[in-house]
Amino acid sequence: MDVSSPDTDEPGSRVKRLRQATAAAHDQLDRRVMAGRPFADFKRYALFLQVQYRFHAVVDPLYRDGALGHLLPDLDGRRRLALIKQDLLDVAGLIPGDAPQGHPGTIDPTGGLGWLYVAEGSSLGAAILLKEARKLGLSEAHGARHLAGHPDGRGLHWRQFTSALDQVALTGDGERRVAAGATEAFRFVHRLVGDAFGD
Repeated sequence: MDVSSPDTDEPGSRVKRLRQATAAAHDQLDRRVMAGRPFADFKRYALFLQVQYRFHAVVDPLYRDGALGHLLPDLDGRRRLALIKQDLLDVAGLIPGDAPQGHPGTIDPTGGLGWLYVAEGSSLGAAILLKEARKLGLSEAHGARHLAGHPDGRGLHWRQFTSALDQVALTGDGERRVAAGATEAFRFVHRLVGDAFGD
């Protein structure tokens, strides 16, 4: 990753700029997910878990990237892929073996910051989803492990991540690549949801 002095020509934090740059894609994804009624029954929830699994299978290497881990605190400890696998086994008894269409392949570390922003943001918003999962009789111990909050609290865990992300120094077109990575991540999940629930 190209590192030098932080960019200072844009107002506000990088996270605020990412939120603004991806607002439309984020809103479209939220609407698409809820249109799929992922908590209507176990079958639809299993489809939701497949979406989560396929997304986190793509971002998991970023969580294990030593260079990124040096920049972002407890990055390896934030991984949720293993929890999603267990949830899938609880609910559906199997793990998807096929790679999704539109798989992005290797993600460069700078763009990967945007992908991680999306993944960590979904963890922050999972409190609402966990309430819906409980209506199906699921819990943080069975079927909805990956929706559980961090012991320190979702808000603090998110602020620790965003504070570190704001402090990562980038050069050249780094800011653009981070934003492009986040947008690509939202669009990738949108495609996964369409594949799972149908258009």
